[in-house]
Amino acid sequence: MIKFFAKYKFFAIVMLFLSAIIIAFIYNALKVEPQLPVYQPDMVTADLVDSTVQHVRKFHKVKDFELINQNGDTLTQKEFDGFIYITDFFFTTCQTICPVMTDNMKVVQDEFIADEEIKLLSHTVTPQIDTVEKLRAHADEMGLIDGKWHMVTGDKKHIYDLARKEYLASKSSGDGGPYDLVHTENFVLVDKEKRIRGFYDGTNDDEIEKLIKDVAILKKEYQE
Repeated sequence: MIKFFAKYKFFAIVMLFLSAIIIAFIYNALKVEPQLPVYQPDMVTADLVDSTVQHVRKFHKVKDFELINQNGDTLTQKEFDGFIYITDFFFTTCQTICPVMTDNMKVVQDEFIADEEIKLLSHTVTPQIDTVEKLRAHADEMGLIDGKWHMVTGDKKHIYDLARKEYLASKSSGDGGPYDLVHTENFVLVDKEKRIRGFYDGTNDDEIEKLIKDVAILKKEYQE
């Protein structure tokens, strides 16, 4: 018996080695990498979506825009071509959820400070108050990095249309005119194809951690 095992020892080692390779290959082939959903308007709570797009079930992408950032520069979608970005809606005089949201957006900025694929975009919902000068002062106070994080103002209706028709992230107040809305705490994750890939509570630390992890998952899609 000992002689038998000695005779086939090399063969057994080779088969064991090959078996390990085959098992590893099968495991990797069957292992499903996590992937983020692509959100469509009909997947989102109706009160956050404009009635004109609530029926959309596929192919939703954030359309082009024209806004003004904290430096007085015109900002369009071209600034985000080839980038993943996180966006939200706020106003500088807000004393409730906005300070927490802005602090957490700063956390996100610092997390991806050296990552050239990631940008941030914050829209004021009171453009009549939040001038370029006010946004600049607010940006300086928050430690915003120019080119990495844009705070923007612009035409009120245009911003509100972006919030409800494109980013699916704000409620209509229903009591202040056709273009008034209530901004939410949502941070929205947008991929390089301008598709929405996630919504996160910008006031919740656990949700911020999830956002950071989801960015890593999203980036893997572009490495395959």
